[in-house]
Amino acid sequence: MRFILLLCLLLAQNVLGQSLKKSLDSTISHHFAGKEAGGAFMIIENTKLLYEKGFGFADISQKLANTPFTNFRLASMSKQFTAAAIVLLEKKGLISYEDKLSKFFPQFDGVVSNRIKIKHLLTHSSGVLDYESLIPPNRQIQIKDADVVSLIATENKLYFEPGTEFRYSNSGYCLLAQIIEVTTGIPFDLFVTENIFKPLKLKNTYYYNVHSKMPLRALGYALNPSNQVILADQSVTSATKGDGCIYTNLKDFQVWNESLVNNTLFNLFEELQKVQANALPNSPLKYGLGWFFTQQDKTWELYHSGSTSGFSNGVLWLPQKKILMIYLTNLADNHVIEEKIIQVLKTHKILNNTFDFRKALSLTR
Repeated sequence: MRFILLLCLLLAQNVLGQSLKKSLDSTISHHFAGKEAGGAFMIIENTKLLYEKGFGFADISQKLANTPFTNFRLASMSKQFTAAAIVLLEKKGLISYEDKLSKFFPQFDGVVSNRIKIKHLLTHSSGVLDYESLIPPNRQIQIKDADVVSLIATENKLYFEPGTEFRYSNSGYCLLAQIIEVTTGIPFDLFVTENIFKPLKLKNTYYYNVHSKMPLRALGYALNPSNQVILADQSVTSATKGDGCIYTNLKDFQVWNESLVNNTLFNLFEELQKVQANALPNSPLKYGLGWFFTQQDKTWELYHSGSTSGFSNGVLWLPQKKILMIYLTNLADNHVIEEKIIQVLKTHKILNNTFDFRKALSLTR
């Protein structure tokens, strides 16, 4: 009798799994119909791979298909790696979350450097000016993190008193990257590679370099006003490393997530408490260390999007429910696919969370 019950249960699970895959296949295929560009999608529950598939082309001209091994630019999903590097330095006693910018950037005006602390950068509560607003309108050469430091160094004002408000800031994470360089004397991307990528065996995770030959790289695309797909792989602001130009694939990101689950490098939840992330106005959302999150008792829900020239990505992680949903796409302004996937997962009773990803997404723009 037990054998029969177990067999029935396995058959039922298989039927449900096939139904979920068909629903996702249909939803995603319909979304990308006629666009040629696409993406790669992964859903994990209780360490079981429920779904993993690529759609469309990584390189339309070469007809190179997107797969779970295709490397997409993470955009702002890269911020969690920048934050992780800062955490590693803090744990070694080389920096403190309470350190002021004056320790690292003596060229900054005191209004900026004596008020902003590292923890403010990590939680988007620094009030530092957006570097995008400071770029000369005729600039054509890509901005680097060191250029962001130079732009901020000319300013003597903030949007608000640090620690009093939330304002999503790419500037803050570029400054964090430069803090790592100042502290270690090592290029930021090399420090992250040696202290995060290599120890975790993320063999297909890279920082963008215009001179490097990146294997299985997806090119970025966008829709023009006529709804035609055009190449949109780079922009003036798409080469800064601290705020987002890591390329990786689904397989490596899964390994990265498992390292967070297992506290391999550090305990993310303990560090989130240390940086004192405050709730955002009129929202249960908080932000810290490259994640939007909510916390009720011991239940956490974490999320981040990635939006840049030619790419739209997202990750939802529910650690207590052991669910990970990640999508990486090489089409700009494409986050509507996230809502469609979440609806499928709720219909199939995989998700019942209340995380307001639309609110989180809106705060990054």
